[in-house]
Amino acid sequence: MIGILIIAHGALGESLIHCASHVFGSRPPRLRQLGVSVHDEPAALLPQARALVAELDDGSGVLVLSDIYGATPCNIGCRLLQPGKVEVVAGVNLPMLVRALTYREQPLSVVVEKAISGGREGVIEVSREACSVAAGR
Repeated sequence: MIGILIIAHGALGESLIHCASHVFGSRPPRLRQLGVSVHDEPAALLPQARALVAELDDGSGVLVLSDIYGATPCNIGCRLLQPGKVEVVAGVNLPMLVRALTYREQPLSVVVEKAISGGREGVIEVSREACSVAAGR
């Protein structure tokens, strides 16, 4: 099973995990987060991030999800990147996380693809027509 580590600003990672737990009915296994505050030194967080990756990896690999490309959480993720073993996707949102969790029994490359498509497809403009479709009317 692919491990998933969310590295994000503040409590965003834990909030996403809480929401995903609601969707799935319980907290999914092999899912952790590392919150980054304004006072944190990225180099000081790197050993903790590496330890979390090691804990999450059962040999299938780890997907690291970060919030903003180029920001500190993503930069920490870049230091963890090991193509084919530890992959990093920036722009985490709840649809992305749910999709990654749904497909995490697949190979890491598939989970990366599904996470990205879930993130993109989860962002839509809500119109009256979209609301009617969602409500089944």
